Formats: sequence, C-alpha cells, structure tokens
Amino acid sequence: MAPLVAFFLFNGAAAQTMHLQGEKLFPAFDGWEQQEDGSIKLWFGYFNENWEQEFELPVGPDNHLAIVDMGDNPDLQPNEAFEVSFDPEDADQGQPTHFYPRRNPFLFTITVPEPEEFGGRDERQVVWTLTANGKTQRVYASLLPNYAIDGQAMSTDVGGNHGSTHQNLRTNLAPELEIEGPNERTVSVGESVSLVALADDPDNYPQARGRRGLQSVEQLYNPPRGSVVRSPPGLRLSWMVYRGVEEHATFRPTQMKTWMDSRMYANSPWSPPYILPEPPEDRRWVSEVSFDEPGEYVLRAVASDGARFSYENVYVRVTP
Repeated sequence: MAPLVAFFLFNGAAAQTMHLQGEKLFPAFDGWEQQEDGSIKLWFGYFNENWEQEFELPVGPDNHLAIVDMGDNPDLQPNEAFEVSFDPEDADQGQPTHFYPRRNPFLFTITVPEPEEFGGRDERQVVWTLTANGKTQRVYASLLPNYAIDGQAMSTDVGGNHGSTHQNLRTNLAPELEIEGPNERTVSVGESVSLVALADDPDNYPQARGRRGLQSVEQLYNPPRGSVVRSPPGLRLSWMVYRGVEEHATFRPTQMKTWMDSRMYANSPWSPPYILPEPPEDRRWVSEVSFDEPGEYVLRAVASDGARFSYENVYVRVTP
C-alpha cells in the first residue's frame, strides 16, 4: 500500500471543483526511501491546486527549506505544524523555483547519509515553506515509519503501469540518463541551444504494451476507476524548466508534459487519448531550446518508464 503523502487534506466536494487560478500551492513530502548504502533519501514534490496558473518563486522567503531540531522545540509533537523563519543557510536544497500546475511528485531529494545522526525517526524534521497567491503552506518531512516508500509506492502515486500494484514494481529500476555536452551553457537571447539526452530502461520493466490510444468514444469518456490518474508503461523523455521563467523558453519539438495533466488531448502521458511515442532506436533524444529574455535557467531532462523517474539538469545563462 502506498504511504500517506504529506501535503494537504481535501473533501470530496472540493475535489470536484476545477480551479484555473487563484488557489493554493502545497509543498509535498513524498516519503523517504532506504538506499543500499544505508543512507536515506527524502523525496519532495508539490501540488498546485490551479489548472492553469503557474508560479515563479525564487529561493527566498517565499520558497525555502529549513532543518529543524525538534529538541530545540520540546513542546512540539512530531506531526504538529509550526512556523519556520527564513534562514539563507539551509534555504536552497535544490528545490524548483518554477511551479507547473497540478501534481508534480518526486522532484528532488535530500540525502541523509547517517540516519541515526539525523536524530532518529522523529527528532529532526526538514520543513519546506511555499507562499503563493498570498497563502503560505508548509510540509514537514521526517523519518517516521509511515513515510517509508519503495518503487511500488512511487509507481502507485503516479498511476504508473496503468495503475498496477504488481509486486515486481518494488524492485523496478529507474531509467539510466545521460546528457551529451556540458551541463553549463552560455547563450544569447534568441540563440538556440542543442539538448541531447541518452536514456534507456535497464530492466525493461514495466514493459511497454501496445503503444496505442483508446479505441472507442465510450472508452474516452469513461470515468476514472481509481483515485490516481493512470500513465502507460514505456520509456519516455521530456524537457522542462526547473528554475527560471518558463514562458521565456521555447522547446523544439514541443515537449510532452511532465506534470500530471489528465485533461483530454493535453499532450500528457496521463491524458486520454495520449499515445506514448516510440523511443528513438538509438535511445538518443535530440531537442533544442531558445530564450526571449536574459537570465539564469535550469532545464531538466526527465526520463521515465512510467513508474520511476531519473533527472539531469542543464544550467543555461542567457545574455542580452
């Protein structure tokens, strides 16, 4: 069973309302994952209640993390909410600064090399604070057992393998991903940047099964049969803007969405009647991007088998 994802609670009525803009942005603690070397990864993502509004939140008072020693707050309970002030020392932990609509899970990690030195299961917490549309939300990450996850739980949270909960997903391997060329680039406004990514699925699991769309109108308009939208199995790769103003970047070809857009014809693996493209025979994805405004950008290549994700970043400085 997938663990509780710590970010928000909602009732059934609210879940039926589609908000285009003006709503909240919730940070999410997606759980902790034990590594073979004994370390632990804390996984984070977010949930944007809006279907269209996106946010630019540079690291600062509106977007920051903090590591809190619960021993300094003896009156607090492990699951009790509390305010955290901005501290530049811990604020930047590799979190995004551009926030797409809706659910964006498993985006970045914080590694705990020695779990016992971290303070045990509930003695220390990592707190992520986001403020958008004038509303502040926080999530509290700890090593409490309820937040332990594995490959099966991660797949379930993203509707991987058509929503399967097969036991083999527990040991599913994330795709291998490599970027050709330097990870830091400098270009001028309007100049194209070549983006070449090599990706492969080392265990070929979950295996792609018939990359075809829905076969009838009835299938297209059937209501979902689960609480999580579904994504087909199979290797795919797409680029996104992780940091920087997304509207100033233009990718060619247009990239499939990496966020869970379940609306029809939304160019998203979670969207009916989307047909997952066949990967290139040489597993080499070639794209380009240009920018219409100077600035600092972090572009992210996202490789997935539909159940797990791998990331590589390219840092681009755009001059006038």
